[in-house]
Amino acid sequence: MDQSHLGLQNLLYEKRHLEREIEKCRQFASIYQDIPMYPVDEFVQLAPPEARTDSVMSDAHQLMLNRLGFELAERQRLEKCAKELTQQKEELLKESKTKAAVVDSVKVQIDTLVKMASDIGKKVDELVSTSGTPNPSAPS
Repeated sequence: MDQSHLGLQNLLYEKRHLEREIEKCRQFASIYQDIPMYPVDEFVQLAPPEARTDSVMSDAHQLMLNRLGFELAERQRLEKCAKELTQQKEELLKESKTKAAVVDSVKVQIDTLVKMASDIGKKVDELVSTSGTPNPSAPS
C-alpha cells in the first residue's frame, strides 16, 4: 500500500510540475506575437497558392509559419523595391543638378550675349552719329 501511495504521490507531483511547465509555455510571449503581419484574410488573398492550401489553413501552427515566411518574403521584396527607388531618386537628383548647371550656364551666356549686343548697339549708334550719315532705320 505504501508503495502504491508513494507512486501516486510521484505521479501527482509530476502532473503538477507538467501543468506548471505547460502554463509557463502558454504565458511565454515570443517575438512573433509582436511582429506586425498581414491579417489572415489578406494573407489568403496575397500569398502564393502553395502557402495557403487547405491543409495549411486547418493547421494553426503551419499557418503561422507560412504567414511569417510570407511576411519575410514581402519585407525583403519591399526593401529591394525601396532600394531601387532610392537609387532611381539619387540618379534623378544627379540628373536634375546637371541640368540646373546647364541652365545656369546658358543664363550666364545669354546675359553675356545681351550685354555684348547692347555694347555693340551703342558703338554702332556712336559710329552713326559721328559719321553724320542718316540712320536708315530712323523715320524721315
